[in-house]
Amino acid sequence: MKKDPVCGMEVDESKGLKASKDGQEYFFCSEHCKDKFLGNDGYGDSRPKGVHHKHEKKDVGSIDSSHRFTCPMHPEIVSDKYGNCPKCGMSLEPKQGTEESKENSEIKILTYKFWIGLVLAVPVLVLAMGEMIPWLNLERVVPYQISKWIQFILTTPVVFWAGAIFFKRAWKSVVYRSLNMFTLIAMGVGAAYGYSAIAVLFPSIFPEALKQNGTPGLYFEAAAVITVLVLLGQMLEAEARARTGQAIKSLLGLAAQKAHRFVDEKEEDVDIDEIEKGDLLRVRPGEKIPLDGVIVQGKSSIDESMISGEPIPVEKQKGDKVIGATVNQTGVFLMRTEKVGSETLLSQIIHMVSEAQRSRAPIQGVADKVAGVFVPIVMMVSLAAFLVWFFFGPQPAFAYALVSAISALIIACPCALGLATPMSIMVGVGRGAQAGILIKNAEAIEKTEKVTHLLTDKTGTLTAGKPEVTTTIPAQGWNDDSLLEVAAAIERSSEHPLARAVVVHASEKNIKLKNVEDFKSVTGGGVKGKLDGRSVLLGKQKFLEEAGIDLSEALRRKASALQEKARTVVWIAVDREVAGILGIADPIKKTTPEAVKALHDMGIKIVMLTGDNRRTAEAIAKELGIDDIRAELEPKGKREIVKSFKEKNAVVMVAGDGINDAPALAEADVGIAMGTGTDVAIESAGITLVKGDLNGIVKAMRLSRNVMKNIRQNLFFAFIYNALGVPIAAGILYPFFGILLSPMIAGAAMSFSSISVIGNALRLRSTKL
Repeated sequence: MKKDPVCGMEVDESKGLKASKDGQEYFFCSEHCKDKFLGNDGYGDSRPKGVHHKHEKKDVGSIDSSHRFTCPMHPEIVSDKYGNCPKCGMSLEPKQGTEESKENSEIKILTYKFWIGLVLAVPVLVLAMGEMIPWLNLERVVPYQISKWIQFILTTPVVFWAGAIFFKRAWKSVVYRSLNMFTLIAMGVGAAYGYSAIAVLFPSIFPEALKQNGTPGLYFEAAAVITVLVLLGQMLEAEARARTGQAIKSLLGLAAQKAHRFVDEKEEDVDIDEIEKGDLLRVRPGEKIPLDGVIVQGKSSIDESMISGEPIPVEKQKGDKVIGATVNQTGVFLMRTEKVGSETLLSQIIHMVSEAQRSRAPIQGVADKVAGVFVPIVMMVSLAAFLVWFFFGPQPAFAYALVSAISALIIACPCALGLATPMSIMVGVGRGAQAGILIKNAEAIEKTEKVTHLLTDKTGTLTAGKPEVTTTIPAQGWNDDSLLEVAAAIERSSEHPLARAVVVHASEKNIKLKNVEDFKSVTGGGVKGKLDGRSVLLGKQKFLEEAGIDLSEALRRKASALQEKARTVVWIAVDREVAGILGIADPIKKTTPEAVKALHDMGIKIVMLTGDNRRTAEAIAKELGIDDIRAELEPKGKREIVKSFKEKNAVVMVAGDGINDAPALAEADVGIAMGTGTDVAIESAGITLVKGDLNGIVKAMRLSRNVMKNIRQNLFFAFIYNALGVPIAAGILYPFFGILLSPMIAGAAMSFSSISVIGNALRLRSTKL
């Protein structure tokens, strides 16, 4: 072992990086240390004192530092400044969900205006309704001639100060030719206030037919109370919308802020944004892992529940990868940083969640089409109601006509329609992220609900993807440990993938391995060598037979039985006598059988796609109860099979983790990539599972079904509310039941329709997966 001259780490000469300087050889643990030593890291030999790296400030949690804002109902609207959507009038939200101060300031402004408006509106309501409460005798305390001026003075700031935002948004909607909810509110409130103000200032211009007791009727209470109720609705809606972004805020809060950097055998505490690739960091028990990297010294158990959703800590040792923001539990270790800034898994999750929350599901198109013609239709209904009441209604006809027209304008709520889908998507995507399900876009959620066939890769999805020794069968005179001791000792020198499985298995059983002499690998056969002076052969059955070793019939039968169960059989002979056999396999994940059953219960057919031989595939399919298998496939073959299922009108979901799965993932209706897989597979998929197993697919299916159910509930409520509310407000029930809706009740109903849609969407935060 040699010592790295830069960081002081011990380096294996056979595995470390070698370089020469001034005629002397040095060994390094990483390219970074090598470059630093040779002066190739951007500073050369003239590195300023105290500077460890060429720093580039990066926010761990953000992808786009230029804060941009978008509309939750119209994601195509993007602005560099905080403001309102020109189409629907809603407050814009940060694309990355990090500008909490903007949300808080909006809530504070709305709350302030609501309470001031309420204090001013209550006296107006009492004065206007005083005559309906005889025992108050308000007329004696505040004569009508004084009362009307008090109402006028108190209502004016409510409408033009507290309610100013509604008129601004309404004007924008006219300028951008995109009429919306605020257009209707401004027209309704404006009509009630305008008519009443003229009646107070110029009562003589009104004909006698429009007067009661010699004076025109006033509707200040309608204008004031509607404004206050809509403000209350906007305030509650802003608070509810702020909660929908909680998933991203909680993810951002997970990032570590400081790290212990290891330089020249010394430790220094630095900010997380000062770390670059190749830096060595020490992590102690209870600390968050600063960034993504690999352990180079030490071992520990790590709580990865924030990424995978699994509560059981994961054991990690030298060579294992670790994820930033997960929590180190027991041991101290040294790690080499591999990803920083936007490259880290946490940043990618935040970016994916944020993008998905702003994406549009196809089902939203229905609501968009209705909302597009909704406001003009409501305006026509309002006008028709006014004319019908004015010409055919009872006296005072104008009063009835004005009340009905204003109520029809005020009660209509295109916002409930517009929010029905995006709110559910936003909360659902956040809930998925908390459970380790990363959704690329809303379309993936909608399509997942309709899936009929799941086409899944075998290795790494159904199975662990790592060969393990599953069976040890010693011959007479041997036991499990003595057989493993011989097998692992000789396999330690081999580079074959199965050799590592044998060595790891012996290590797990704490078997100490002796050194082997005269080791030799025979291509296509096996390995041989000498252990304690005894000759050892290990490999295929044919390898031992060609060496003239007699194999017992009993072991042959047991070997055949193992092969029937998709096990690779390794034979071991010592001094020309069979010592036993090992069965090695890529084991089925413990979660797979339960997940297969759950998917079958959902009515989904499971097809296994694999490049492995048919015999192995059939054995696994039989054990798991998989409906169909396609074995010995090329990557192109997988894609063709996806196409063939789609031609039969199947809705296909493909799960995979390798580069070879990317074409099939892209071809599928829904692609699910295992987070343990390659970047290419993850990029090709609509959904990524941080913990790569079939149980994640079951969770994704349940999430999709819950989100789509929630969207349909929201759309149903929004359609029914508007379909019933507008005609009732226009007075359709009056001829039959004598019911006429007050503009104030209409305003309350409109405000709470949006809140109910958001409240229903927020239920998804507690949905069980």
